[in-house]
Amino acid sequence: MKMKAAVFYGPKQPLKVEEVEAPKAGPGEILVKVAACGVCHTDLGYIDDGVPTFKKPPMILGHESSGIVEDLGDGVDRFAKGDRVLIPAVFTCGDCAYCRVGRENICLNMRMLGNNMDGAYAEYVVAPARDCLHLPEEIPLEEGCIIADAVSTPYHAVKNRAKVRPGDLVAVYGCGGVGMNVVQVAAATGAVVIAVDIDDDKLRTAIELGAWKTVNAKALDPAKEIRKLTGGGVDIAIEAIGNPMTIEQAFASCKAGGRLCVVGYTNQDVKINAARLMFREMEIVGSLGCRPVDYANIVEMARSGKIKVTELVTGRFPLDSINEALDQQRTGKTLRLIIVM
Repeated sequence: MKMKAAVFYGPKQPLKVEEVEAPKAGPGEILVKVAACGVCHTDLGYIDDGVPTFKKPPMILGHESSGIVEDLGDGVDRFAKGDRVLIPAVFTCGDCAYCRVGRENICLNMRMLGNNMDGAYAEYVVAPARDCLHLPEEIPLEEGCIIADAVSTPYHAVKNRAKVRPGDLVAVYGCGGVGMNVVQVAAATGAVVIAVDIDDDKLRTAIELGAWKTVNAKALDPAKEIRKLTGGGVDIAIEAIGNPMTIEQAFASCKAGGRLCVVGYTNQDVKINAARLMFREMEIVGSLGCRPVDYANIVEMARSGKIKVTELVTGRFPLDSINEALDQQRTGKTLRLIIVM
């Protein structure tokens, strides 16, 4: 069976939409007819910056998907043909030292859709059945795809790494596709959230999603303004951009005993004052992806309306227009774009 897919041939090249052989579900796998796949900045890392994929090109990118079960591999009994499913971005082994202590998100043998294996910028994709989730009818099938990464990654950061509690003062640096969900998950947790960005439209959206105050970092020194707003600094700062300057600003926003959680990716060095880290008993933690055990809670929050999904999708494109979607992603003006099959 043939299918249409957007194929990645290497850095500095547009994706090519062409006919390829459709995958088949092996033992323990499901074949999913893709409904939609989110456009993530990670994909631009491969295309624009030359970040290597584990599977060598040509390959299919796309790691944030939802769809309908088309076929079942041997041994699969959790799903039936026609079921609505959410496919997590990363699959874990369940057997390594990290999986066995509940830290599957840093699994030694993890496989990422659209990185280690062909992804979901395609009409069909295969995935391990044990990792996939039933998607309730209350969550729209297409927009629900963003739960797979744009919502789950912030959830893990807020709940498990930043350890946000009700009443905590939290500064969120960056209100893009990930950062905006950090804002709404932290607010849903009961935190008092200050959102930081350089785009007034995004800051207005942050207020709609539960932020208490906003700071435009283009107009003000955000760390100074946050310390003034809070009388000394926040309990927790979460950086969702991946920029050394904003990581340093986020750290400077924290009060004594505060915690910095870094969600944004950068391969550059960051300057942190070690004396402040020690003398004020500060904490710095990183956050990667999401544990499989947390997905059911995230789906329930979206089903019950505790967190919004549809409102975070700011553009929809057909697969044939995927390069236009990527161009729009490059502008930095979007929250989440989705490719609809």
